[in-house]
Amino acid sequence: MNILKLSLITSLLLSSSAFAISNVKVAGNAKLFYSTNTNVSGQNEHLFGAHNSVGQAALGLGLSADLTKNISTGGSFTALTSLGLQQQLVSNIWEGTNGTTDSYVVNTAWLAGAYSKTTGKIGRMLLDTPLVYSENWSTMTNSFEGLVLINHNLPSTSLIAAYIGGSNGTSFYNQNGNTHLDFSQNPAKEVDGKSGLADRIQAVKDGSTFSQFYNGVYAMGIINNTIKPLKLQAWYYNAPQYVKAWWLEADFDKMGIIAGAQYTGINYDFDKITQNLHDSNDGYAFKLGYKIKNFATVTGAVSYIGKNNNNLGAGENLAELGNNAQSKLYTEAWWNYGYVTRANTTAENLTITSAVDGLFDLGVYYIHASRPGYAISGTDLSYRGGSKVPVTDNGHDDGNMNEVTLTADKSFGGLDTTLAYIFTKAGDLNNNNGFSTLQAYLTYNF
Repeated sequence: MNILKLSLITSLLLSSSAFAISNVKVAGNAKLFYSTNTNVSGQNEHLFGAHNSVGQAALGLGLSADLTKNISTGGSFTALTSLGLQQQLVSNIWEGTNGTTDSYVVNTAWLAGAYSKTTGKIGRMLLDTPLVYSENWSTMTNSFEGLVLINHNLPSTSLIAAYIGGSNGTSFYNQNGNTHLDFSQNPAKEVDGKSGLADRIQAVKDGSTFSQFYNGVYAMGIINNTIKPLKLQAWYYNAPQYVKAWWLEADFDKMGIIAGAQYTGINYDFDKITQNLHDSNDGYAFKLGYKIKNFATVTGAVSYIGKNNNNLGAGENLAELGNNAQSKLYTEAWWNYGYVTRANTTAENLTITSAVDGLFDLGVYYIHASRPGYAISGTDLSYRGGSKVPVTDNGHDDGNMNEVTLTADKSFGGLDTTLAYIFTKAGDLNNNNGFSTLQAYLTYNF
């Protein structure tokens, strides 16, 4: 952050009283993320070797304020830097989507208002819906441009309507402003050299699934909690240029019992962009768990995505469509996203979390995904957080993936720390040889 930006924020704060601006809040965080894995880069290096490591620092700053009684505004930006470590201690960075090591992006800039039991928000914002949402695994978070309305007139019910006109998520189906479709390839691949989660809000006109403000997605949702332990929700999405999708979910949490069911479907329509292709797929997931008071929470989940001749899956984040996108399915992996949502995939997930005498929190996560009988061609790249992993060139991808993750979390005042160990063995990664990944996350909130 340079002196000009600091001066601008200071000036706004000092002059706020002259414009009846109140409740001014400034908040932010500083992050340092690091990841290294065993020898999968082809450079004969092991843990902590530069070619096998990824690192980046980020500084985020946000400002919000009430303009009048029922109107508020806010914004935030993130500055990214490799701290000069690129090509020395690390070979890549988490967010390298603009091709440089140091940059900044405006994450949010919004205006919100309320009338009676209806609230609205317009501008650039973070979202959290089942099929369009901001992912948080990287040093920055993808955001959206649009309008959201939420109404609470019905008891214990939220009605949501939104038009999402733009996203800075990177979609596999758009490259250099041109649509590119290749369903024979594993969707976990490098996209125009982009290694991160976001694409710097409309760096090119077709930089995301929702490529332009007038060419976005309409979303409608209803969330009901009339029976307090039971939360029901239903969502419908219509992106006229790409897909129509829906999501149904029911979650129960009472007396230590955790249960849930999910169903999602998607209709692909590529008429307007490249070819006459109409296709669809769907999937479902279930979970069951139990909270042992003051000790641990154990949950198990299963999911299945239907078969599809074009390798088109279901359930992934539409904003990152085809780019190893994360999903809200109960079985989603801790780190290796993009597997459980592929066509003809069955997945199982076991999660155990526990607090150790209040000292730190432990997590154990196991995921197995299986997708038999899908062919691939050529050599591909998996690109997660800037970490390239060669894909086997054996002409066949059985889709099997196993991931075991162990985490330890501890907060020291405003400093949140996470250490993670991940073991991965997948039919399309590293010639089906298992490999280990170590990660460290440091986030200081202020």
